[in-house]
Amino acid sequence: MTTSENTHTTVAVLGAGGTMGLGMARNLLGAGFAVRAWNRTTEKAQPLADDGADVCDTAADAVTGAGVVLTMLSDADAVLATMLAAVGQIGEDAVWVQASTVGLEGTARCATLATEHALTLVDAPVLGTKAPAEAGELIVIAAGPDRARARVEPVFDAVGKRTLWLDEVGAPTRLKLAVNAWILTLVEGTAETMALAEGLGLDPQLVLDLVAGGPLDVPYLQAKGKAIIDRDFTPSFRLALAAKDAGLVQEAGRRHDMDLPLLATIRARLDEGAREHGDEDMIATWHTSAPDRG
Repeated sequence: MTTSENTHTTVAVLGAGGTMGLGMARNLLGAGFAVRAWNRTTEKAQPLADDGADVCDTAADAVTGAGVVLTMLSDADAVLATMLAAVGQIGEDAVWVQASTVGLEGTARCATLATEHALTLVDAPVLGTKAPAEAGELIVIAAGPDRARARVEPVFDAVGKRTLWLDEVGAPTRLKLAVNAWILTLVEGTAETMALAEGLGLDPQLVLDLVAGGPLDVPYLQAKGKAIIDRDFTPSFRLALAAKDAGLVQEAGRRHDMDLPLLATIRARLDEGAREHGDEDMIATWHTSAPDRG
């Protein structure tokens, strides 16, 4: 579908003022879609009006006339409450793209709501944080009815650099949880490694320099390690949301009778850090291990 053809599709972005939703909405506008934007705090979505979006006061207003309804909200309760408030205004031919990270139970609840209200659901969590969302470089993991693909693939092309299609609703959520386990392990491991180096009286930059370019190096370590050195905790993904995601990973493990002690410990540490630093970047978990606890 070309940019000019996209103008015939209206996308309602619910959660358009959030860290992820704002960038996604702007990229949809840039791709030629008409965007109806809603956010619980309207002021956070208001900048989209300057980009050409119709910023709506209610979720019900936003979904009216939309061919695609995209939810990018903080958790399952927020997604379900928003959709229940809007479902009466969603057209029968519309597709619901559920892109929030809501875990196994949350996805099952979304699927139930979709069935009860005859909605076409595409389970489509994304990999990426603020910068990839702004750049249109998210990775979309998707599953849904074949008939919905043609409608949503141009949407995914606008917000992401790659889409991985899986066979059934729920599979993308499971894959996202598995990858999140690795991301959260990297985050907490980086934070504690850098804290240990400082606690031992070392310049933590030495750690990054020693592993740079070798098999132990990953870009995430370099980026987040540098953020700790600079004490720059500007959020690309908030620690409070990382703690929430860790809880979803732990819940998934329990549901499948798995013993995941490392992830349980990581969740506890993220929860601890989020109590004081929840609105900072997730690498602010460093504060819980920092030598000066500052």
